[in-house]
Amino acid sequence: MTKNTRMVPARSHAAPWIRTACLLFLATAAMAGGTAVRAQPDPVDWVNPYIGTGGTEAGPEYAGTMPLVTTPFGMTNWTAQTRQNRISVSSYAYEDQWITGFIGTHQPAVWMGDYGYVTLMPEMGSLQPSPEYRRLRFSHADEVVTPYYYSIRMGDVATGKRIFAEMTATDHAGYLRFTFPAGTKRSVLIEATRAGTRGWVKADAARGEIVGYNPDRMDAHLSTIKLPNFRGYFVVRFRRAMSEAGVYQGPLSAPGTEIEGDNVGAFARFDDGDDPVVEAQVGTSFISIEQARANLDAELPRWDFEATVAALKATWNGKLGQITVDGASDDQRRILYTGLYHALLYPKLFSEQGRYYSGFDDKVHAGEAYTAFSIWDTFRAENSLLTLIAPERIDGMVRALLQDYQEGGYMPKWPNPSYTNIMIGTHADSLVAEAVAKGFKGFDLKLAYAAVLKDATVPPEGDTTRRWLDREPGVPYEARAGLTWSSTLGYIPADKVSESASSTLEEAYDDHAVALVAKAAGDEAGYRRFTARALGYKTLFNSARGFMQARNLDGSWASPQEGWTEGDQWVYLFSALHDIPGTIRLLGGEAAFNAKLDEHFAGGHNRHDNEPSHHYSYLYDFGGQPWKTQARVRQIARDAYSNTPTGVLGNEDCGQMSAWYIFAALGFYPVNPVSKDYMIGGPLYAGATLNLPNGKRFSVKAANNSEANPYIQSATLNGKRLDAPLVTYEQIVAGGELAFVMGPKPSRWAAGWRGRPLAP
Repeated sequence: MTKNTRMVPARSHAAPWIRTACLLFLATAAMAGGTAVRAQPDPVDWVNPYIGTGGTEAGPEYAGTMPLVTTPFGMTNWTAQTRQNRISVSSYAYEDQWITGFIGTHQPAVWMGDYGYVTLMPEMGSLQPSPEYRRLRFSHADEVVTPYYYSIRMGDVATGKRIFAEMTATDHAGYLRFTFPAGTKRSVLIEATRAGTRGWVKADAARGEIVGYNPDRMDAHLSTIKLPNFRGYFVVRFRRAMSEAGVYQGPLSAPGTEIEGDNVGAFARFDDGDDPVVEAQVGTSFISIEQARANLDAELPRWDFEATVAALKATWNGKLGQITVDGASDDQRRILYTGLYHALLYPKLFSEQGRYYSGFDDKVHAGEAYTAFSIWDTFRAENSLLTLIAPERIDGMVRALLQDYQEGGYMPKWPNPSYTNIMIGTHADSLVAEAVAKGFKGFDLKLAYAAVLKDATVPPEGDTTRRWLDREPGVPYEARAGLTWSSTLGYIPADKVSESASSTLEEAYDDHAVALVAKAAGDEAGYRRFTARALGYKTLFNSARGFMQARNLDGSWASPQEGWTEGDQWVYLFSALHDIPGTIRLLGGEAAFNAKLDEHFAGGHNRHDNEPSHHYSYLYDFGGQPWKTQARVRQIARDAYSNTPTGVLGNEDCGQMSAWYIFAALGFYPVNPVSKDYMIGGPLYAGATLNLPNGKRFSVKAANNSEANPYIQSATLNGKRLDAPLVTYEQIVAGGELAFVMGPKPSRWAAGWRGRPLAP
């Protein structure tokens, strides 16, 4: 989403990787209480959290990842803060040289905003609330970055006055440890709010706590919903007694130990005794101070930093170990496991001990909740990956979307944590339909059908009087913008609604998803109705030009450059991912279809840095030339990903860019997620295994696989000949073996397979 096309080098910044690997080994050995060398690295040891943190010279057009210390799907993530984050700026950038704090953040992507965050910063001298004065210099050579532990030495190398900071985390809490140099003052600053945000903070030395809240929602302007009760609450608990505690506002300390206002925070001093170590545990909540304290009590009941690190490491090893690979290079392993780490961050848990604050009705409810669904991006592959490696979460994620529907009126397209009106379509329909199709039953099917039906049939407020511009501030939730027009015309008119062509095409897929939910709910008439609507993408095909093209209200063709969302006529030509065989017919048959795909790739039109093109390399499977898919997938995986700080082409997009690479490595991809089919592209390695949560194993073997042998010569599934370029969800979760024989030249394997066009 909103990406660049700059290709990254195959290698860069090699020295920090070596230094970090050594530091990580030493840190791991120290935490284990010994120096024994493991024969086999753990899965988490292959994660390189630097990937995607560099490239900030491109502005927001870079991956925007951060070296987050957190649990899988954790509510609050912790990272060193090298710059003040905001919409289009992440907290950490590889190019930076100063640390201004350690932030408990909820920012899901570079182009989204944070909300309810809190920042801690150790200080050696006088109180310095402003980031530009409290900052300390650091070097990557002194940094250890992992998903479960972070450490850094920061300060003045020449004088030796450097603070050693460490972090680990749980679902709702952070655990920080600061070791100060001898002979210096020891204090910790807690930034509750920044300039322009009114918050509250209280320093309670007797209780050993600093508590407060931050009501900031950086994306609040992207809808009309008001949330007067929204706050990010925090409780900071210190292991040792404070010698002094106070509060500040702006750049100056303030009288007393409690303050409410703009740009406020607190500090705690620990000048008594010779112990240089200050430990802090930070509970976070969106419900209350009491709930933040309860989260802290439940998740960090003891002062045991090493045990918390070990527990989080074990958690990550458990999830990352669900995929194992053979025959991959070290760089490929790092790209794969870092991608899996990124994919397992989203969506984010938003419930706390069986309750959650709703950003849709401003109330607290009982239940399980998730937010940070970047659905326009993630419905394509990220969600499908989670159905395989995190199926225990799917029912709760769907219930969360249905709760949003009940509390706000529609399922959201991008909750953060409320409506944000970012991107187009109602692709929550796809997430619901995929769960239904794959047999997940932990949610109310009738409620699910009501939710997707409303998306497809009820226009948003003021639908015919608004242009519905992307990121337009202060407008109601847009749902399917222009639905009033498309319900009668079959398309959204470009002279009435912004991004009309892209919306028409993507909402045809959404109608296909709604049709499948209708069928599962027993509404056969609804199934036929929405299947017919799903064919509406054809109304935009201009046969004279051979491209999709926006139409005006009177049916005339709009400009070929008009009506697109982060793309153009090339990016959206093959966008009917639910009816590729129908698209083949529109283009005049297989020869014309394949020639158009060839032209698409040869002309540089493929935008792998953006999601609408993610399935395009797999489309040759439908056109009878699967060998081209095999070569193209491998080429994209090689060129668009690297084990470097700039190793993601464009924004990472909450796991979608990573999910694409993971599926490429495994050898198959969900072109149409709700179909349950995974189209085969050929694996990147000699072997890979999905260690599924149900106890089954699905292995992919590729004899003779190498860069010189990218083409499938033959395939078997569980020992039986496989002639179709696909494997199904049921076949994967049942366990078994998909085996390929690879070779240096294209073969006719699976060239005779054909898909069936969608029919009402």
